[in-house]
Amino acid sequence: MKKSVILGALAIFGLAAGAVSAGTLEDVQARGALNCGVSQGLVGFAARSANGVWEGFDVGICRAVAAAVLGDSMAVNFIQTTVQSRFTVLASGEIDILSGETTWTFSRDVDLKFEFVGVAYYDGQGFMVPRELGVSSAKDLNDAAICIQTGTTTELNLADFFRSNNIDYQPVLVESNAEGQRKYLAGECDVYTTDISSLAATRATFEAPEDHVVLPETISKEPLGPVVRHGDNDWSDIVRWTLNVMIAAEELGVTSANVVELSTGTNNPEINRLLGTEGELGAILDLEADWAQNIISSVGNYGELFETNIGENTPIGLARGLNAQWTAGGLLYSPPFR
Repeated sequence: MKKSVILGALAIFGLAAGAVSAGTLEDVQARGALNCGVSQGLVGFAARSANGVWEGFDVGICRAVAAAVLGDSMAVNFIQTTVQSRFTVLASGEIDILSGETTWTFSRDVDLKFEFVGVAYYDGQGFMVPRELGVSSAKDLNDAAICIQTGTTTELNLADFFRSNNIDYQPVLVESNAEGQRKYLAGECDVYTTDISSLAATRATFEAPEDHVVLPETISKEPLGPVVRHGDNDWSDIVRWTLNVMIAAEELGVTSANVVELSTGTNNPEINRLLGTEGELGAILDLEADWAQNIISSVGNYGELFETNIGENTPIGLARGLNAQWTAGGLLYSPPFR
């Protein structure tokens, strides 16, 4: 899931971002729809169903924002972006939010003038190989031909890993995940490397996914999450706390199945504040009191979103791992709703 790091060329996009007027909430409400940038068809994260409806984990985050600000999770225009185009599209104002496939880094946050509002998925770079190669470790890949998306942090991580382990490799540069998949299956490279979640999603589309294995090494930290432009703090607060609603709801046991019942009031003050039966958290964001109820009833809590789209009982088959709640040994938790 990767991540252009071409700083010089993209610095102007940071300046452009500052030029985009504040008031994204008003723009979205006047338009009646959220403009969301997503990847080009990564199953489980952002892809069209057989009926042409956008589905997936990253899609769900945008639907949650639409539910919060418009009361309608389906009021979203999905705009496909590429590694090369996504920052331009966000900086120009063509999209209101970029969801998924983008790692939170210093240069993107500070130099390019984008705002990462939280981590929706803790990921890392890995390697996929055909099972028939009999390889059990990335350190056994000396002189291997490796498909790698050019101009990405993946490319830089790969060079660092092989250099530090004194291993040689032959890069096979590709422009997109789809091209990398085609070349890998055609045998034009021995290995495909990208984020582990993307490898799992890609492998799930193969005719014989069991013939391919993801090696045990994780060679980088890839915190992935929603991105907005600098300069509109009110909008970034809305997107940030939309994600936090889903995370907190899972910890508090609020689900799409029980949110209506719990919204009548409970003995837990934080649930009451979350669902708008106490306090005025919605009004502080210039949203309706039931903004969080709308998120949970239409999209679910974080656990529901994860398990429905990419969890162990889906073809993607990802375990929660670092994306488990902090109470279950993971890194996931929300700041308090108070």
